[in-house]
Amino acid sequence: MGKYVLQRIVQSLIVLAGALVISFVILRVVPGDPAVLMLSDMATPDEIEQMRVTLGVHEPVWTQFGIYLQQIATGDFGISYRRGAPALPLVMSYLPATFELALAALLITLVVAVPLGVLAARRKNSWIDNALSMGALLGQSLPVFWLGIMLILLVSVQLRLLPTSGYGEFRHLVLPAVTLAFSHIALVARITRSSMLEVIRQDYIRTARAKGLPERTILRRHALRNALAPVVTVLGLQVGTLLGGAIITETVFGWPGAGALLVSSITYRDYPVVQVMVVVSALIFVVTNLLVDVIYVMLDPRVSVS
Repeated sequence: MGKYVLQRIVQSLIVLAGALVISFVILRVVPGDPAVLMLSDMATPDEIEQMRVTLGVHEPVWTQFGIYLQQIATGDFGISYRRGAPALPLVMSYLPATFELALAALLITLVVAVPLGVLAARRKNSWIDNALSMGALLGQSLPVFWLGIMLILLVSVQLRLLPTSGYGEFRHLVLPAVTLAFSHIALVARITRSSMLEVIRQDYIRTARAKGLPERTILRRHALRNALAPVVTVLGLQVGTLLGGAIITETVFGWPGAGALLVSSITYRDYPVVQVMVVVSALIFVVTNLLVDVIYVMLDPRVSVS
C-alpha cells in the first residue's frame, strides 16, 4: 500500500504543476489589459503605461512566470490590483464560507443519496426504483440557478420559512446547501444503486444468505462496503463540481463566499487574486483525490496489488 500511495502522491504533484502552468498561460492570453480595466476611460497612454509598470504586467511573460513560481514557493502572491489588499489573506477570508457551503452540500448528498440508492437496489423495478430513476434524471437536468430561484420563490417568498439570503446562522445555510446538493444527490444515488445491484449478484452474497444471515446484516456488512468504492470515487470527482457550482449558488443566494470574488477578479484581470484561487482550488482537488485513492485501497485492498 505504501508504494501505491507514493505513486499517487507523485502523480498528484504532476497534476498540480500542470494546473498551475495552464492557469498562468490562460490568464495571460485572455483579451484584456488590467491597467486599462482599472483606470477610467479618460486615462492617458502615459498613465496606462505607468499602471502597467506598477502592476508588473509590462515584464516579459517568462519574467512574469518566474515571479509567479517565486510567489507560489513563498506564499506571497502580491497585492490585489483592485482591492489593494494582500491577495492570499484576502482569498482566505472568503474561503470559509465557500467551504461551509460545499461541506454542507456534500453531507446532504451522503445522508440522502446513499440510503436512496440502497433502497432502490433492494426494490429493483418497483415503484420506488422507478421514482428514484425519474427523480435522478430530473435532478441532473435542472440548472442550479433555476432551482435556487424556484426554492427562493416557494420556501422564502410564498411560505416564509427561510430567508432569501444572508450568512451566519443555520437557517441561512439550508437553501443554498440543498440547491447545491440536489444534482449530486441524483448522481450519487444512481451510482449507489448500480453498484449495489452488481454486488448483490456476487457468490459471497448468496453464500451469506445460504448461511441464514439477516438481509439487513448482509447489506450492511457485506454488500454496502464493496459497493461504496465507486461511490467514493464519484464523490472525490464531485468536489471540483461542488466548488464550481458554489459560484452560481453563492450568486443566487448572496452567499459571501469566494465565488463572487473569483468572478470579479477574472473580469478585472486581478492576477494575484485569481492565481491564489487557482492554487488553492487545484490543491484542494488534488488532495481530495489523493484521499479518495487511499480510501479506495482501504475498501478494496486488491487495488494496491494491481
